[in-house]
Amino acid sequence: MKKELLIASALSASLAIPGVALAATGSFSGSIFNGIKGSNADSSSTSDSYTEAQEGAFSVSVSETTDSGMKISSGFTISNEGGASVTESGLTLTFTDGSSLELIDAGTAYAGALATVPSASGEQGVSATSGNTASTSLTWGAKADGVGFDWNSAADALGVDGLTVGVSGAFSDDQTGNTTTVQTDATYSVGATYVTTAGDSTVTIGGGFVNASSANADVKNDSASSAAVSATVVTGDLTVGIGMSTGAGLAQETSGSVSEIDNVNVMTAGASYVSGDMTFKLSYADGSVDEADAGSDGAVEDAKTVLGASLDYAVASGVTATFGYSDSNDKYNGADATDTSGTGWYIGASLSF
Repeated sequence: MKKELLIASALSASLAIPGVALAATGSFSGSIFNGIKGSNADSSSTSDSYTEAQEGAFSVSVSETTDSGMKISSGFTISNEGGASVTESGLTLTFTDGSSLELIDAGTAYAGALATVPSASGEQGVSATSGNTASTSLTWGAKADGVGFDWNSAADALGVDGLTVGVSGAFSDDQTGNTTTVQTDATYSVGATYVTTAGDSTVTIGGGFVNASSANADVKNDSASSAAVSATVVTGDLTVGIGMSTGAGLAQETSGSVSEIDNVNVMTAGASYVSGDMTFKLSYADGSVDEADAGSDGAVEDAKTVLGASLDYAVASGVTATFGYSDSNDKYNGADATDTSGTGWYIGASLSF
């Protein structure tokens, strides 16, 4: 009996050990924040609101390097934002020359190339349902189907120190021609980032273009056609940045229909300053569009402006307390929208590992 047990143990070990050796390398991280946010809308018919703000996320990254030196990586994130959800990150191949190729849910090249303009931390804002189609995001045109790719060069592309370039594409065959949701067909995008130094400062300039055709019925615009550029300057503990985006496209209305948006203009600016355990941020964002029903030229203005400020304090390793404030102004169908305009604040703490 003892002999049979020894043979069984050896066989089990011979099967299990290769499985361990072939396993990819995994790592995980997570975060959670808890806080309180409040708002005071400009509308006299809207009362002040106070509510809890909570969100948690758990991320897993998996990667391995082949014998030829190519790295293969992927992962997923579990989040409870707006309801429990799982977001997969697709596949990324990183080659020995430093270039990379993202496959499946790859995103758009221009969005990844933009310099990150500082913005206020926190969950503050005026919460109310609105049909406002204006955006304050430089990457409002980053619309792409999950079947696609995003290739990014290694550093110093084309023999230029500090330059990286990228190109992406995504393709959909689930065309239905519906009129209730924005449906993107094929997307193409290019982007570039240039990093240089000027004295004691590091300057980053990024920009690009995206075009996403539409599969919607009876519309004039593509799903999105946008150019964007942004720049940041880092000098010691101070970071300042500015960005702009223009174009035209389609927007999803809260009423369950698709709208045309023309003359899209977005401008963002911000600054961040680190002093010991504290980080101060100040940001400004402004967006406007000419909006109309599907099949018509933009006729009435939707717009929004948001001024934000925040203080982040590093309480301990992985623990940050945040105090945030915002002042926003909305315009919907050419008129001031007082129910979605006003001030907001946030007090909370985040923990990450």
